[in-house]
Amino acid sequence: MRARARVAFPSFSWISKTPSRFVAFGLGSGLIRPASGTWGTLLAWILWLPAAHWLGDLALGLLIALAIVYGCWACHRAGQELGEPDHVGMVWDEMAAFWLVLWLVPSGWVAQLCAFVLFRVFDIVKPPPIRYFDARMKNGIGVMWDDLLAAAYALLVMAIAVRLGAFQ
Repeated sequence: MRARARVAFPSFSWISKTPSRFVAFGLGSGLIRPASGTWGTLLAWILWLPAAHWLGDLALGLLIALAIVYGCWACHRAGQELGEPDHVGMVWDEMAAFWLVLWLVPSGWVAQLCAFVLFRVFDIVKPPPIRYFDARMKNGIGVMWDDLLAAAYALLVMAIAVRLGAFQ
């Protein structure tokens, strides 16, 4: 696993000065330490619950696509301003990727908890080719891409579990 550079953690005041910073830092959840990515993913799950209740599948899919596209730009911009393209506090990539997972897994809390754990494991461990892209793509797309790959791994395992009769 690649060690992240030690760049000072910005303050809430700094991230709240621009929408791109606030989004990149997961609405502030990326400032929580340790395990910023896990806190951001947890916030994503909390925000998902009312959204999934009130919005239909098409609206959720469109919002996820928008979150991914805007997140690429916001993370790139915030990374440039910090001088660290993938600062550990930038967790919007985890949030958007986990929303994709939640959109595609069964809606029960057990399935969602399993998806949460799987996503975090794949995001932290970074099995191939996730580690390859994480180490080489130093821009907003790269920040988002490794988390989308972790989401794909989590979704694959969840699909196998569902096929084998889990979550019924």
